[in-house]
Amino acid sequence: MTVTLRPSLLAFLLTFVVCGTQAQGVKLPPSQGLLISSIDLSQSFGAKSGWRFMALQGPDTPELEMMDPTPGKILLCVTRDGGASCFPDLDHVLRFSSGDDEYSDPHYLIGVRIEHPRAGRPLLFMQVASKHSLDGDQRLATVVLAYDHVQESFTVVYEKQTNKNNDQEVRYIANGPLMGAIISAEPTGDAPFGFWITVDRLGPTGAYKQVLRYRSATRYGDGNSLPVIDSDMPGILKRLSLWRPGGKLPLPPGKCAKPRLVGQELWC
Repeated sequence: MTVTLRPSLLAFLLTFVVCGTQAQGVKLPPSQGLLISSIDLSQSFGAKSGWRFMALQGPDTPELEMMDPTPGKILLCVTRDGGASCFPDLDHVLRFSSGDDEYSDPHYLIGVRIEHPRAGRPLLFMQVASKHSLDGDQRLATVVLAYDHVQESFTVVYEKQTNKNNDQEVRYIANGPLMGAIISAEPTGDAPFGFWITVDRLGPTGAYKQVLRYRSATRYGDGNSLPVIDSDMPGILKRLSLWRPGGKLPLPPGKCAKPRLVGQELWC
């Protein structure tokens, strides 16, 4: 006898095949999409209400301009009731203040993880991206959440949108003198074409606050193989009184054991 599975039941079974034990205990209607990420937040954050992060992805959608279909829209959900409700609202993270456009929805989950910038103050760090444009660009959003023990809820403490085609980057610094900081590099709009380097650090209220913004020593298209944030790290640290010229150069991640300083820019 041949058994035919209904689409909703098939999606439900696929969710558990892909997510395994991570999906256990999650009460989620399968019609909302395929569960692609599930993180228990209760233990790490000391939350009292069984909080969980979930990302659910809808079916692929055909694109007339593209050879391949676009991955489905992703629902980002921080929930304490198994996905029946999600708060804070994360539907807006890729939208412009002027309203929706075709790049307002997340279609790619770049990453989500728990970071520990301070003892007893974990953060939920996530990055998502829109569908691709014809030139391969995407809109990216970086969002960081903290848990408010008084209100027993999660709140947004950092949020930023960028694109990616011009070497933009938003990076959480996990160790070193800038541990817990978030650094962004965004292209300038006028010559000499470089980048705006912005450093945000946790303030006394628990939200991120800008502590530095300057025009980079790194120039766009100068041939430096290092990411902009790494090549400009001496300047970042110097402006924050965390490094002095003549001191040991900051080592960029990866295989660069002997970096050199050319002008104010770090090279490998």
